[in-house]
Amino acid sequence: MTKYKLEYIWLDGYTPVPNLRGKTQVREFSDFPTLEELPLWGFDGSSTMQAEGRNSDCVLKPVALYPDPARANGILVMCEVMMPDGETPHPSNMRATILDDDGAWFGFEQEYFFFKDGRPLGFPTSGYPAPQGPYYTGVGYKNVGDVARQIVEEHLDLCIAAGINHEGINAEVAKGQWEFQIFGKGSKKAADQIWMARYLLERLTEKYGIDIEYHCKPLGDTDWNGSGMHCNFSTTYLREVGGKEYFEALMAAFEKNLMDHIAVYGPDNDKRLTGKHETAPWNKFSYGVADRGASIRVPHSFIRNDYKGYLEDRRPNSQGDPYQIASQVLKTIASVPTGAEGSVSAAA
Repeated sequence: MTKYKLEYIWLDGYTPVPNLRGKTQVREFSDFPTLEELPLWGFDGSSTMQAEGRNSDCVLKPVALYPDPARANGILVMCEVMMPDGETPHPSNMRATILDDDGAWFGFEQEYFFFKDGRPLGFPTSGYPAPQGPYYTGVGYKNVGDVARQIVEEHLDLCIAAGINHEGINAEVAKGQWEFQIFGKGSKKAADQIWMARYLLERLTEKYGIDIEYHCKPLGDTDWNGSGMHCNFSTTYLREVGGKEYFEALMAAFEKNLMDHIAVYGPDNDKRLTGKHETAPWNKFSYGVADRGASIRVPHSFIRNDYKGYLEDRRPNSQGDPYQIASQVLKTIASVPTGAEGSVSAAA
């Protein structure tokens, strides 16, 4: 028998953006446990904005497992929050009710800032560094500093070792700003892995005395880029059938559901989606081939392949909940009839 360190991880009840929480349970197993072998576990919901003190019990239900490469015999346990009966999803539990489909593929581009002493990493104690331009995909101390690359490389290794489908990293447009990319098949799987990658990054930076700032416009109304979480998406039908007529109907549905998307694409998006810095205005919908300033960017490859492949929604921001983002994308896609097997349905 081996004693395993189970890190139960969940999202709390804070709004408009939940925080990651985690606590450790040590249990013995003869081998690396399966999901079904892990028990439900309670916590004090009155300390996480998920219950009142006079009735504070909440329950954690394991829903996904990952090896924890930072701990000997460690396991990262992604959980949903349930009511005390252990069966009813808690109102804060967005994962339990989202639209999902294994044929829907999502690639999230998570941008963020490193923060030290209340300012982006590499910023002087007053004022600003040289204007943005050389920092994107930059190399060298003057562009990326002396610790950021060490953190992102270590984070990359942790994610890969944990079985997370991490697809790449790069320095972003602003000083102290970086990005990582996660790909997954199905809303829940893709979103689980984004949340777990965020968790690993935040835990990693504890030892460096650095914070992760996910706010979409942390430098306010200045001439510095905000942070997004662009959502690349496709469905079985979009990859295999597609067609110009279907694509145009799909874009019409995205325009019709503009405000439903903006509502779940992250708070304060009006501060980021201003029409500047290659962003579309938050209250207008547009699409264009290779247009980084459109709501949805259409790759050249999509057009060349007879309107088949993937599309990129550039509106979700860095604080967005990937569960809700992916689910809303699927809801809009489901509203467009295809008459073909393999399309997303509202009952998926």
